[in-house]
Amino acid sequence: MINILIKIFSLLRHLRCIPHLVIWKMDKNKAVIEYDIEVWCKHKNINYKLTNSFFQLLNIYPEFRNLFYYRIGAKAILLNILCRKCSTLFLATPEIGPGLYIQHGFATIIAAKKIGKDCFINQQVTIGYTESGKTPTLGDQVRVSAGAKVLGDIQVGNNVKIGANAVVLKDIPDNCTVVGIPAYIIKKDGQKVGYNLNT
Repeated sequence: MINILIKIFSLLRHLRCIPHLVIWKMDKNKAVIEYDIEVWCKHKNINYKLTNSFFQLLNIYPEFRNLFYYRIGAKAILLNILCRKCSTLFLATPEIGPGLYIQHGFATIIAAKKIGKDCFINQQVTIGYTESGKTPTLGDQVRVSAGAKVLGDIQVGNNVKIGANAVVLKDIPDNCTVVGIPAYIIKKDGQKVGYNLNT
């Protein structure tokens, strides 16, 4: 009896995702969403089968829902009734490249000017404004660790890692790892260094 109830519950969870599937297949960002699904499956160790993986991500990970709803725009308002998004994750960025992965959406605000491809963001991250009212631009393959703050009209290069709780207020060149308050470079192009960020 319990097995039957589990199967019924699983079926109902999948049924609520059918409108999402229809909208995804008709959306202008269809290819980007497919790439997102593939990236999330790699991070979550999910066996990649496009439609099944989509249903699984929607059912289990509210952070993925936020990203999906961001991709489809205003159509998300009705879908959110069926699958609620993460209420503490805010995506207020005009352009987010394919493959953004958000490990935990708790208390996370992503208000960049632009985010590149294949970025990874942890929980309690703030990417946003300073008193200037301007926001950062993140390149490709940027990883922002838990609790980090990336603020103001700055450029974060490609292949950058920002350490946990770092506060970044200045540009970061490509291929760097930064830590600290204020953030400074501890690794550049694979070599250990100890540079302050440029003024």
